[in-house]
Amino acid sequence: MTQSESRTYDVVVIGAGPVGENVADRTRAAGLSTAIVESELVGGECSYWACMPSKALLRPVLAHADARHTAGLGGAARQPLDTAAVLAHRDDFTSHWKDDGQVRWVEGIGADLYRGQGRLAGPREVEVTASDGTRHVLAARHAVAVCTGTRAALPGLPGLTAVRPWTSREATSARSAPGRLIVVGGGVVAVEMATAWQALGSRVTLLVRGTGLLTRMEPFAGELVAAALREAGADLRTGVSVTSVTREDGSVVAVTDAGDRVVADEILFATGRAPRTDDLGLESVGLEPGSWLPVDDSLRVDGHDWLYAVGDVNHRALLTHQGKYQARIAGAAIAARAAGGPGPEPAPWGPYAATADHDAVPQVVFSDPEAASVGLSLAEAEAAGHRVRAVDVDLATVAGASLYRDGYRGRARMVVDLEDETVRGMTFVGPGVGELLHSATVAVAGRVPLRRLWHAVPAYPTISEVWLRLLEGYRDA
Repeated sequence: MTQSESRTYDVVVIGAGPVGENVADRTRAAGLSTAIVESELVGGECSYWACMPSKALLRPVLAHADARHTAGLGGAARQPLDTAAVLAHRDDFTSHWKDDGQVRWVEGIGADLYRGQGRLAGPREVEVTASDGTRHVLAARHAVAVCTGTRAALPGLPGLTAVRPWTSREATSARSAPGRLIVVGGGVVAVEMATAWQALGSRVTLLVRGTGLLTRMEPFAGELVAAALREAGADLRTGVSVTSVTREDGSVVAVTDAGDRVVADEILFATGRAPRTDDLGLESVGLEPGSWLPVDDSLRVDGHDWLYAVGDVNHRALLTHQGKYQARIAGAAIAARAAGGPGPEPAPWGPYAATADHDAVPQVVFSDPEAASVGLSLAEAEAAGHRVRAVDVDLATVAGASLYRDGYRGRARMVVDLEDETVRGMTFVGPGVGELLHSATVAVAGRVPLRRLWHAVPAYPTISEVWLRLLEGYRDA
């Protein structure tokens, strides 16, 4: 093993996905020397195995569905999707799993890139082991930021490794559509991949342990998505658990607790995520390998004034856009503390506090129909002790929705805090609703009073007129 000279930087970032890139961007903008360490591809999970490839698969699926339900286009859209073209489209969006462009971006901001496995080797010190055994020791004057994200968590079924199951990575990078696909899970990854592969030619069987889909959203979200998946031809079974999985003559056989045998060509487990901290050297600074890293609102790890955990690894909000938001906050906090003085106070909604993690987390599920939410559901608001009222609107009654798609089906819910008449949460389900979400996020994050929202006039005829219907529903209740 060859050891290079030790180098000292103001900041060392472990993980060059979108979160780590944003931390480095903010610290470099503040004039701090920054090293960024990556063990795989610069750009991370989102660029190559999650957000970008999954949405590149889903966008043609949703556009095709819209066309089939639009007067004058239905006949032209009756042909199945060109699966090979969709997969080629996906490959373009992943840059064919090459990170040259992202490397140039890192170089462009003036950060130094180290390829290899980064591990903490004590306070403010990171050891990087490259694939050829070369070792670099990086010291950080001010901060180390852990931005290593998560990996798929597989259940402890005997012999599962030998079955070669899909995780989200295989599901988004597959070279062809399997004839038959089992999807285990009922969350976002399960729903999106079932939607994509069913439309791309697979016969999908969805096995869900719980009572429905998307259980972290309002109940009607999962109900509408489940109905659409069944209409598309998917076999959706709820309240079942997989007790064993084997490969027999090349096929996967999954046995459920009901004794049913489900046979497919591939099986995808979308059953949760685990932090990528098991080989990070956490024990060298008194932390437990493989654990989530709890942080304060400035993203500083509890009990360590120099260590930050940003993005999924801290378990606050496992979403790329939320991790990038945290990165902007963490970068500002690191820079302010590096400048000296008592350091910034992470006051709620201030420049050094990721307050939105608690109160205004937006999410879009790119299923057909789409499901989008921000803030608290009705049940969450009530459980938190807020005095609230829910207002529901059938989206099909909105002129813009009926123009958007024939036979439009969807629903919106606004959760209103009765103490100050502001919006605590919003949920939309229906084709195209993802583009409604940011207006709701502004309303929730800004705690905009309903009396002021009356003056935010929605353009006619757009789906955004649902805001007017929701306000009228609250007024007339």
